[in-house]
Amino acid sequence: MNSAASLADHLQRAARKAPASQALHCNGITWTFAEWLADIRQLADGLPHKTKQLVLCGDSLESARHSGACSLRNLPFFPVDRKASHSFHGRSQREALPAFNPPLSDVALIIATSGSEGKPRAVLLGNAQLDAAAAASNERLPLYPGDLWLNCLPLFHIGGQSILWRCARAGAAVLLHDGFVAERVAADLASQPVTHISLVPAMLARLLDLGSKPPASLRVALIGGAALAQSLYDRATAAGWPLYPSYGMSETAAQFATFGPTDGAWHEGLVGRPMPGHDIRIGADGRLQVRGPQVMRSYLDGSGIDADGWLTTGDLARIDDTGRLTILGRADDMLISGGRNVHPQEIESCLAACPGVLDVAVTGQPDAVWGDLIVALVVGAVTPDDLLAHARRHLPSAALPRKIHTLNRLPRNATGKLERASLRQLAAEAAT
Repeated sequence: MNSAASLADHLQRAARKAPASQALHCNGITWTFAEWLADIRQLADGLPHKTKQLVLCGDSLESARHSGACSLRNLPFFPVDRKASHSFHGRSQREALPAFNPPLSDVALIIATSGSEGKPRAVLLGNAQLDAAAAASNERLPLYPGDLWLNCLPLFHIGGQSILWRCARAGAAVLLHDGFVAERVAADLASQPVTHISLVPAMLARLLDLGSKPPASLRVALIGGAALAQSLYDRATAAGWPLYPSYGMSETAAQFATFGPTDGAWHEGLVGRPMPGHDIRIGADGRLQVRGPQVMRSYLDGSGIDADGWLTTGDLARIDDTGRLTILGRADDMLISGGRNVHPQEIESCLAACPGVLDVAVTGQPDAVWGDLIVALVVGAVTPDDLLAHARRHLPSAALPRKIHTLNRLPRNATGKLERASLRQLAAEAAT
């Protein structure tokens, strides 16, 4: 039996210490910790007794309730996207678990990776990983009893689930949205004493476009899920947003490294130092490798961690002399243009700073001359000539876009990540 505290343990402790303190707000309804605990206990009592794990396609409120209820019953909880048709190892999400042979007794959460690079993978996390992650996050940010975290991230991804753990552990409240609607988030920021918020860069950009201002109560805007452009960072900090660029993934129970406003000058990709107790190194292929208390037990098929506890990520990175981590992009996204390695993220960051660009993505098309011919997919009023002129001032020849197509929107998943496979298809369609 895992000795780490569970989500239910933290909720029960909060209900004992401060039963009348606010625990959750959603759809105009507020639950105190005592009321929230009573609600999830009733839900837990109604779960089938022969259930070995629970797979749920529900909205954010139902996912939050079942997270607590499954924890009370010591059941693994697997929240899945209602709109997705993802499969794991050839099976649907609902069919996948019975095929998993190792016991699930010390698994608290089964969570899908974003799938932005292809098919998602199911990650197994125990109370030990989730509790370690919540403890480290609450210390780094920090989070206190009575604070209010606006959670507009989907609860079928680790970013949304981790907020439930952090707030329960700290005795803080969750202001829960069912996904991101910019106008609703802006309204709650203006009317509620929000102290913390988690956003992906695309969400932050949308709030800035609306003219949403951070309330005086806001101490932390945790930014993750996708690359943060320098232009967006500068724009947001100039508007007073207390940005904490971060790095994390399902495999590390969310937030793994964080850069704070008092940590000095920021540059693109800089995510600060890892959480205490973790080791990081760069493999021979340039990929980041991580080890420590937040790292997952395994993937659903039992793979993922080597014999020494190291997880090799799909991210290219570098570590500076002070131990700070910079993420350079996904290794699988690397393009070879004119014989030179060029990463789409490098080009996207440059093009995003061009006036008139609202959103941009870069992909490659096979080409007999260039190898990978660089294609830019752009949302905004900028002309191809102006964008190319901007690129020529900042990029080497091999990184210049050879084709530029204007679109109404780019394919991004629920956490704001570009769906790279879809980009290649869009580029091919735009060329015809």
